[in-house]
Formats: sequence, structure tokens, C-alpha cells
Amino acid sequence: MSAAFGDLAPYLALVLLGFLPNEIWRFFGLIVAHGIDERSDTIVWVRAVATAILAGVIAKIVLFAPGTLADVPLTIRVGAVIIGFGAFLAARRSVFVGVAVGEIALMTGAWAAG
Repeated sequence: MSAAFGDLAPYLALVLLGFLPNEIWRFFGLIVAHGIDERSDTIVWVRAVATAILAGVIAKIVLFAPGTLADVPLTIRVGAVIIGFGAFLAARRSVFVGVAVGEIALMTGAWAAG
């Protein structure tokens, strides 16, 4: 495969082995979830568990930073989490906004720290 596609082989492998298998299940979930009441107890519980898992992963990455992130001071990493959590609350509990603002704060802090 590498000879046929040259420099694009790793990207093609990423799409075929990483992206497409995941998207099939996301599409299936979209079809199954059509018509489910978002305010039902089960869906609220699932959303809470998913948010808790995301928070756990973020906490692990912040406290036990892998790779280049370990070079960013802990105070900047924790500050970015606090800023992201504040944005999460300010944006009516939007996980996307919280993660995006936290990431921007982290990148800005890392850039400022040198």
C-alpha cells in the first residue's frame, strides 16, 4: 500500500482504520436515537456518565501529562482546566465550549510560557 500511495499511505490508513469504523457506529447511534426524549432519565444518565469519563480523561492528561505537554507547567495546565470549566458553566453546560475554551487557554498559556 505504501508504494502505491506514497506519502499519503499513513493518512489513508488513518481514515480506513480509524475514522470509518467509528463513523459507522456514530451513524447507527444517530438512527437508533431518533425520536428518543433527550430529557428522559436514561439519556440524562448516559450524558452524565459520558461527561464524567471525559472529565476523568482530562484530569489524567493534566496531572500525568504525556509527551510535550509535560513541558507545560502544571499551573498553566490546571488554569486551563479551570477556565474551560468556567466556560462550560457560562455556556449553559456545553461540553464543546468548555473543551474548546480550555484548549485555547492551554495553548495560549503554553505559548506565553515559552
